[in-house]
Amino acid sequence: MISEFATGNYRFIPAVFQYSSGVAANAGFEIERVRFDRLVPLAEGFRRAAEHIKAAGRPLTAFCACELRSPGAFTEDGFRKFNEHYVKTLAEWQIFDGTTNPVARSNVCPEIDPPAEPSFYAFSFTRPSSGASPSFVVAGSAEARGGSGSYPERIVRYRDVSHDGMKEKVRFTAGQMQRRLAEFGFGWGDTTAAQAYTIHDFHAVAADELVRPGAFRSGLTWHFARPPVIDLEFEMDCRRVMREVVI
Repeated sequence: MISEFATGNYRFIPAVFQYSSGVAANAGFEIERVRFDRLVPLAEGFRRAAEHIKAAGRPLTAFCACELRSPGAFTEDGFRKFNEHYVKTLAEWQIFDGTTNPVARSNVCPEIDPPAEPSFYAFSFTRPSSGASPSFVVAGSAEARGGSGSYPERIVRYRDVSHDGMKEKVRFTAGQMQRRLAEFGFGWGDTTAAQAYTIHDFHAVAADELVRPGAFRSGLTWHFARPPVIDLEFEMDCRRVMREVVI
């Protein structure tokens, strides 16, 4: 069910306390994506994001998505503690109300030359637009089913990175993207970018699981990085954003 975050001028797919499953700009607004030229530590990234958003004449509640990089995959407990720290700034910005978080997010771990601490790669915010084209960001998702069980209980083909294991992982993750797109009334054909995060070679399954369904509509950016929790192996996100800048 889609929810509204009126003070940010966007709607979102509710998920867990640390992030939503995706955001879409309301009519009369668009999403701008801002990528840092170099990774920026979390606190500095929030500060610079606030400066950029304010300079655009927007309230901090316009912050709608972010892409993070972490030093290494977390344990379940470590991931929970990181998320509890992360949402403190969103609460200060009057975005996170203590229960519901509208901000979409990807948080992955570069396998080579990782940052020394959790850092910003990019962020997105809403701004007024006279254009009619929609814009959205679908949050990162890996091959873990929903539910209350532990990650080992929910991971598709747990610790199986064989050809068949990766095929199922990629299929499940791409399916998650399609389901989230469909909730907003979109499909792969509406995206302007898609990203994959894994250290495993998935080319052998890409044609059937990604290209034919339409995920490569605008190509695919592969980041040699792991998903944020130990034993997850493949993650994706996607977006439709017409305005992207590098700072």
